[in-house]
Amino acid sequence: MVTDQADGLRRLMAGSPGRLVAVVGSGPTVGATCVTLNLAAALMQQGKDVMLLDERSGAPPTPVQREGRLVLIDAVLDKDGALSPLAAQADHVLVVLQPNVASITASYVCIKRLHYAHALQRLRVLVNHATDAAEAQRILVNLALTGSRYLALALEPAGCVRADPRLSQAQRLNLTVVEAFQASPAALDFRQIASDLLQWPWRLPGGRAPSLLPERTARHEACPVLEMH
Repeated sequence: MVTDQADGLRRLMAGSPGRLVAVVGSGPTVGATCVTLNLAAALMQQGKDVMLLDERSGAPPTPVQREGRLVLIDAVLDKDGALSPLAAQADHVLVVLQPNVASITASYVCIKRLHYAHALQRLRVLVNHATDAAEAQRILVNLALTGSRYLALALEPAGCVRADPRLSQAQRLNLTVVEAFQASPAALDFRQIASDLLQWPWRLPGGRAPSLLPERTARHEACPVLEMH
């Protein structure tokens, strides 16, 4: 993503403890930063007070006033696959992958490392640049079954974002696709995922995490979100 775009969004964005989502890419080219920026923009369009934190800039972390806000962290893993101290406090970790063999394999490795680094019992998974909704469904189902069988880990589907040429065009304009092309397929997907995100369970007062049992999520009309039982 273009640095000016991230800087511009950070200036526009004004999280709270217990209201954090860490977005993690299964690889360097899956579009995790693009997902984070567009989700932030979609949440702002829905009237939410959003803070976007960029761990990719390499700048040292600084204290932030995040009370009453929803914080999205464009997270970076260390050499052991662990989150930063701040991202490790997130209510939800969202792993982004693309629908190809290399990315799917890398996503499972990423999920496994996160699980062992932080004793995570639940992760969210999003398929980016999906060309086929049914294919995205199969990927999410297979990952969920694999995570449950081998890691005793609940992998919750966060949906998918369709491949859309408007994404690249928006980047050239230093805008998110949600801002620049509101009727485009990807923009519609991001707004639906953002709306669903607001229904995810948050940490309860006192810092206690929500139930780790999988819950049903809303269906995505254009790019279905699976129901896990």
